[in-house]
Amino acid sequence: TIRPILQTPIPCNVSTEINSHKMASRGGAQARQSTVLDLSKLLNKRVRVKFVGGREVQGILKGSDQVVNLVLDDAQEFLRDPEDPYRLSEKTRNLGLVVARGTSVMVVSPEDGMSEIANPFVQQQ
Repeated sequence: TIRPILQTPIPCNVSTEINSHKMASRGGAQARQSTVLDLSKLLNKRVRVKFVGGREVQGILKGSDQVVNLVLDDAQEFLRDPEDPYRLSEKTRNLGLVVARGTSVMVVSPEDGMSEIANPFVQQQ
């Protein structure tokens, strides 16, 4: 007969305790890695994300993790100007729910209080 190894479900914090025990046995390092960005204050708020390669997306931040993988809801991508690939046009494309890989994220900023300014290093003609 086959008997189950565990007869009671494992509580959610057991894996954390196991990982912290493993980390402590490796020289007392921190049990949980901390992230450089604290995105918890931006949860359920509209953010603008700039990616490697120049793409920009705006959406409602629904979640993130230590490596800045992001989940955005109601996301819109700002399309580039066909004549100048370095300039964004006013056109957008609706994306819906987006999961963005953290290695491609360059900038995460709140949409509230954000405004575009003129580049002071470009010479006026």
